[in-house]
Amino acid sequence: MFVGRNLVIATMHQKEKVLAPLLEKALGVHCIVPKDFNTDQWGTFSGEIPRVNDPVSAARIKCLKAMELTGCSIGVASEGSFGPHPSLFFVQANDEILIFIDQELQLEIICRELSTITNFNGKTVTTESDLKTFADQVLFPSHGLILRSTKDAQEGIVKGITDPESLIRAFHHLLSIHGSVFVETDMRAMYNPTRQQVIAACAQKLIERIQSSCPQCGQAGFGVTDYEKGLPCSWCGSPTKSILAYVSVCASCGFSQKQVYPKNKTSEDPMFCDRCNP
Repeated sequence: MFVGRNLVIATMHQKEKVLAPLLEKALGVHCIVPKDFNTDQWGTFSGEIPRVNDPVSAARIKCLKAMELTGCSIGVASEGSFGPHPSLFFVQANDEILIFIDQELQLEIICRELSTITNFNGKTVTTESDLKTFADQVLFPSHGLILRSTKDAQEGIVKGITDPESLIRAFHHLLSIHGSVFVETDMRAMYNPTRQQVIAACAQKLIERIQSSCPQCGQAGFGVTDYEKGLPCSWCGSPTKSILAYVSVCASCGFSQKQVYPKNKTSEDPMFCDRCNP
């Protein structure tokens, strides 16, 4: 289906260094990147350009535009989000979306990787000592940093800082003007190896989906599209919020398949039961 075809990766932040080796090995495609492709037009992590689309829509828009520019019938794009984990309080998370589109096969596959493996952070600092302490905590200089006068400032932003001398120089420049400096992690893929690991994990999920075919029509991309909650409590038998079943639906023919107890668990610990542990 895919061997020998060109696949465009919609990126300006060197995501092809992570994605291309995995996709080429697994699918036999030849990966390319569109020249001078500006994905920042759909929003930036640092906020100069607002991100107005939801992650899936943004990834789809980037993918289709890259396919249009290059004439490729296959494309891949990713979109990352960072912030508090939806269920683990006080834990930061990287929510990564990957979309695969094949116009010849009329195929669209979306995968998600929600990971707590991230250095996402930011802090206001007023001394060089505080700056260095923060930088050490977020794995600088292997991971890039951004400096600005305040958390929400949109002017005078210094991005992609990856060496100590540049960091100190930019810090003192901003400090002399504003009296304080906000330092944050640069979450663009080329400046963040930890994020690259999450993108790679999401890519592996995507490849597994692409290589999985529908039992009924044989179309590629058959895999889990939804899940059902309700795993029973081992004490009282009441349904909990834990996963009871995974549901797979073929986007081509509509065939569906349910896998009950996908994690080989037939009951849940009472600590997760709203009735036994309200």
